[in-house]
Amino acid sequence: MQKRILGNSGLEVSALGLGCMGLSFGYGKPTENTEAIKLLRSAYDQGITFFDTAEAYGPFTNEALLGEALAPFRSEVVIATKFGFKEGKPDLGMDSRPATIRLVAEAALKRLKTDYIDLFYQHRVDPNVPIEEVAGTVKELIKEGKVKHFGLSEAGVETIRKAHAVQPITALQSEYSMFFREPEKDILPTLEELGIGFVPFSPLGKGFLTGAITQETKFEEDDFRNIVPRFRPDNIAANQKLVDLVVSIAQNNGTTAAQVALSWLLAQKPWIVPIPGTTKLARLQENIGAVNLPLSGDELNSINTALATIKISGERYPASLQARVGK
Repeated sequence: MQKRILGNSGLEVSALGLGCMGLSFGYGKPTENTEAIKLLRSAYDQGITFFDTAEAYGPFTNEALLGEALAPFRSEVVIATKFGFKEGKPDLGMDSRPATIRLVAEAALKRLKTDYIDLFYQHRVDPNVPIEEVAGTVKELIKEGKVKHFGLSEAGVETIRKAHAVQPITALQSEYSMFFREPEKDILPTLEELGIGFVPFSPLGKGFLTGAITQETKFEEDDFRNIVPRFRPDNIAANQKLVDLVVSIAQNNGTTAAQVALSWLLAQKPWIVPIPGTTKLARLQENIGAVNLPLSGDELNSINTALATIKISGERYPASLQARVGK
């Protein structure tokens, strides 16, 4: 597995990480514990050293799962987790008060069976707590050795700059893929200027870029895509042109649509580390294969030219979730 360094931080991780949320939360019934541990350890065996979790995934159960699965090789992996929701429950709103951050850190250390958190993200910007206070609290945790690196998730340029001035940010985690390219406008130039790494979540467009989702797809009752406008049947149909493009490139390369989508993302910047999630070993192996699928310059130009002509239909979040995206 190739390695990458997140920005100027010196934090080296596998070129592809693993988003672990779906094992416990967000995409229907949680994966059975034994199977989840098997997948996590298989990821490590295949070279993945970067694992992403959060107290909100469950809540709490995903961190405990990683703590158990990664314990045998804890010193050889990078674990990222997050704070920022009241009682670890997104429905209750944000809470990034300094005292809460400290409580979350202590609880996460216990669940993860470790004495340090490699990368500690603010899960969403809290409008009620100045970001300087948040960064200052994490800076103290870093001085105490409980946290190694500071990160933000779904934060805007203004917040990134203010936080970075207090405690250097190692990585920003936000959505980015062929299916959602907004970070290219302001976020990516800012990260490059400041030397901050980028960790795209949903790099396969929440499954859309795999080509497996159609107008007829029925998600499980507790799958959050049921409330995402972009996954309404009419929008799925309207966005099929993008999937057709990715599938055609995959066919020309003798590979899969998911691998093309991930390879395209890896080619955008050397400090980008996508974290696709999966609950299936076969999909895990497929995703890892993208690291060894370099698209040629001509192919990338062809893709980008085609992408410029495709207008994506439907918002990526319902209004209630979009309101949490930071400034």
